[in-house]
Amino acid sequence: MNIFRLAGDMTHLMSILVLLLKIYATKSCSGISLKTQELYALVFLTRYLDLFTDFVSVYNTVMKVVFIVSSLAIVWCMRVDRVVRRSYDKELDTFRHYFLIAACFALALILNEKFTFQEKIPALLNDIIAYRSLYILNWIYRYLTEPRFSRWIACFSGIIQTALYADFFYYYFLSWKNNAKLQLPA
Repeated sequence: MNIFRLAGDMTHLMSILVLLLKIYATKSCSGISLKTQELYALVFLTRYLDLFTDFVSVYNTVMKVVFIVSSLAIVWCMRVDRVVRRSYDKELDTFRHYFLIAACFALALILNEKFTFQEKIPALLNDIIAYRSLYILNWIYRYLTEPRFSRWIACFSGIIQTALYADFFYYYFLSWKNNAKLQLPA
């Protein structure tokens, strides 16, 4: 197994566990974006649909299940748990993520090689990767241009998170590139 993938998986797993522990220990989700957590849950649910069709390894299967369950647990806490739900400030969570989901879905219908459900998932991932990258650029821009924008922790965390996904982006690009080469006529 690739050491970078293992390190990325473990770091991501630790960040999820710390977030869940913070929510349960403080009985609060103050400062956490429900919309972002819903997007993570959606990404994991769609990205790991191959759990039902392709077996890679026990590690791979366990990690996929853990990421799905933990992301759904965070969303559940923020939406259903009465004590935690009261601390969620909807006024601060203003990103219109339904437009992003609709746009990703529309692009997945247009940009595909085969018209199958599982084939559309990479197109959705590309759009969510683009969203994440653009959102980081937004934070950097706001930090540099808005004197009162002091969310440096959010900016820094977003950059670190994207860096942790670099390994995934790299291998995803390679698999896309190799598939494109395989389809070219000899």
